[in-house]
Amino acid sequence: QVQLVESGGGLVQAGGSLRLSCAASGSIFTIIAMGWYRQAPGKQRELVATISSGGSISYADSVKGRFTISRDNAANTVLLQMNSLTPEDTAVYYCNADESTPNMREDYWGQGTQVTVSS
Repeated sequence: QVQLVESGGGLVQAGGSLRLSCAASGSIFTIIAMGWYRQAPGKQRELVATISSGGSISYADSVKGRFTISRDNAANTVLLQMNSLTPEDTAVYYCNADESTPNMREDYWGQGTQVTVSS
């Protein structure tokens, strides 16, 4: 089992920056990918960025050039650096871990961290 704990959310003005952190614990060696998703009020949860165990990275078009996903292997942590934030980035951001073994596949989610961008 994998546990994810997110931190780093908060309130910032448009144009500001935040860095989100997601610390993984448990069966961390079975994680094949991690990512960040977000859900704004009244909208479905959407992909923000993912990073695989091999280092492959993908971003949603809406955040390309502004957000950067990375890993801190020493801390078993995935980071999301968010720059040039806009009010449209306001959402609850969730960390996701994709766990895979020869006989098991599971998704795990953090509790979410609120990001609010004011005008």
